Amino acid sequence: MESLLLCFLLALFLSVTTVFVLFSSSNKSKLPPGPPALPFVGNLFWLRRSFRFHHFEPLLRQYRARYGPIITLRIGSVPAIFISDRLLAHKALVEHGASFSDRPIPLPAARFLSSNQHVISAAAYGPFWRVLRRSLISDVLHPSRVRIYADGRRWVFDILSRDLRARSKSGDGVVDPKGSFQFAMFCLLVLMCFGEKLDEKSIREIETAQRNYLLHVGRLNSLVFFPEILSFFLRKSLKKARELRRRQKEVFDPLIRTRMEQRKYEKQGRERFVCSYIDTLLDIEPPENGGKKLSEDDVVALCSEFLNAGTDTTSTALQWIIAELVKNQGIQTKLAEEVDGVLGDREIREEDLQKMPYLKAVVMEGLRRHPPGHFVLPHSVSEDVKFEGYLIPKKAVINFTVADMAWDEKVWEEPIEFRPERFMTGGEGFGVDITGSREIKMMPFGAGRRICPGLGLAVLHLEYFVANLVREFEWRMVEGDEVDLSEKMEFTVVMKNPLRTRLVPRSKAVD
Repeated sequence: MESLLLCFLLALFLSVTTVFVLFSSSNKSKLPPGPPALPFVGNLFWLRRSFRFHHFEPLLRQYRARYGPIITLRIGSVPAIFISDRLLAHKALVEHGASFSDRPIPLPAARFLSSNQHVISAAAYGPFWRVLRRSLISDVLHPSRVRIYADGRRWVFDILSRDLRARSKSGDGVVDPKGSFQFAMFCLLVLMCFGEKLDEKSIREIETAQRNYLLHVGRLNSLVFFPEILSFFLRKSLKKARELRRRQKEVFDPLIRTRMEQRKYEKQGRERFVCSYIDTLLDIEPPENGGKKLSEDDVVALCSEFLNAGTDTTSTALQWIIAELVKNQGIQTKLAEEVDGVLGDREIREEDLQKMPYLKAVVMEGLRRHPPGHFVLPHSVSEDVKFEGYLIPKKAVINFTVADMAWDEKVWEEPIEFRPERFMTGGEGFGVDITGSREIKMMPFGAGRRICPGLGLAVLHLEYFVANLVREFEWRMVEGDEVDLSEKMEFTVVMKNPLRTRLVPRSKAVD
């Protein structure tokens, strides 16, 4: 009996394998090239050693050298297309933007985070996504709205400055600014989201609920491989994710209700910021809801997305820029001289930033050399698309390698060097279009219809905080230390060994 069963299973496996091989052969000429895939497991055999971030990118570059700038990997049940050429990226995202603007079916973790794709970053390309994005851009991220929060940015920098000074005193002048940068950006995004200057304890409570939830659901992405089987074994993790989501909702709900009450009854004498993100969400009536407002779960998910998107990417970019200024003291000195030359002894006003071209060059070079994400969020196609002689099948996942484009030696001279002068007059990056609408030389915020809507806000925050941090402190190398620019993947691409720097208050800093 056992031998008969073994023969039956062997025959079944050979039959399925034969069908798979025949099917793959018939479609091989249509898909972009890539390494051979095995039945059921796809390219998992080839990728088994590259699940760590620092192994996966070099492997992709090896495949690019072998197969070209557009390759196919099979990870799970859906083909994943990787595009690493800037010209092809422009052709896909801008010239054929409508075809490449969908999002793939979300991974299990993303379904938790996105309230089943009811957030801007994960929503399918269509009316619901347009309503959410248009509301965010016109009511919160429009330049006239952003200016309203100038006082809030000053308030947050004061928090950051006090925190850095306290850490410096307790650490004999040596600080690791990563946590300070993250908390400062989170304070600012909480203010813009809920419209309130909350106390530190309340902000920490929100931050803890947010980060615990994000850290846990990020571990569920292994479900992309055989989700039906792994869901059984990960029942406790799924249950824990739901518990953490409930906890996050418990923290967010009082803030949402408070804002709802403020909209009904204006409280006299209470400081209030007009048009917070919550205000716009409470007014939205998505077309697919039949005139109904967003659900409570959707509002919580959208707030979570807003806080996460605006905090980690900006604080990560800020840390990389400061690390480069510590490593390159001459660049830091030149930047400090520009800031002092514009300001004299007074505080920075946001309009002053327009008079600081070297500051802008430093920020742009930071985003080019150290993009917070080495891949934009995955794109998808809602129908079969012919592209560069290949057929991109419906629901395929399309990935764009941001870092490779920013380090293209055909565009950038010595691309691994941190050289802000390349963005000054006469440099290869002068006048570069960071949106990628004309051409793509770098795309830290993506490009096309799905470009990050917070691009302008992120650049403003980086310029404002870099200028103030260099204005207020000298960022020196710690004796005996080297600045290690090795990378690792968390929510964003961060420093593998966090920056340690000796902080020295500048005598001209305005108290």
